[in-house]
Amino acid sequence: MAEKTKILIIGATGYIGKFIVEASAKSGHPTFALVRESTVSDPAKAKLIDGFKNSGVTVLHGDLYDHESLVKAIKQVDVVISTVSTMQLLDQVKIIAAIKEVGNIKRFFPSEFGGDVDRVNGVEPAKTLFAMKVQIRRAIEAEGIPRTYVCSNDFAGYFLPTLAQEGLSAPPRDKAIILGDGNPKGMNFSLWTNLCLV
Repeated sequence: MAEKTKILIIGATGYIGKFIVEASAKSGHPTFALVRESTVSDPAKAKLIDGFKNSGVTVLHGDLYDHESLVKAIKQVDVVISTVSTMQLLDQVKIIAAIKEVGNIKRFFPSEFGGDVDRVNGVEPAKTLFAMKVQIRRAIEAEGIPRTYVCSNDFAGYFLPTLAQEGLSAPPRDKAIILGDGNPKGMNFSLWTNLCLV
């Protein structure tokens, strides 16, 4: 029987990361979660981290902004999955540098999880977000790192509760901002849904 792939998730306690950690562990892969010291001591995240440990996940203490901890974590695995937040997209260059230094990674999945940014156009604020994701793609490709871009469309569960109003945690009560000119009757997002293997 073939040895299971060892997987590291960076951003493991975030919106998407916790589900990827769970799926990896349930699939029987040796799963590693890179978690900041401050997250470990956060009572709101403690239950989640205990759940990781109870399901056999190895919790590694480290930080996206600590090169040595990234290198140390990456040396232990075959695959790196980044689920960092939108605010940290460009900081994935730090992961790219660590992967390049270690040289053992069979596949890197950058934090994408949306539309295929090489094939879509958007209006602000999406346009800037797409540009950041494109920049990270080009950096990965320039380093020759084996990669997979997961283009899974938008997450309705993320956008619908706030009617896609950035920065809100509940639906707006007074007004909602409509992106673009407000004239399109609808859009078929299912065309975006694909897995881009490179």
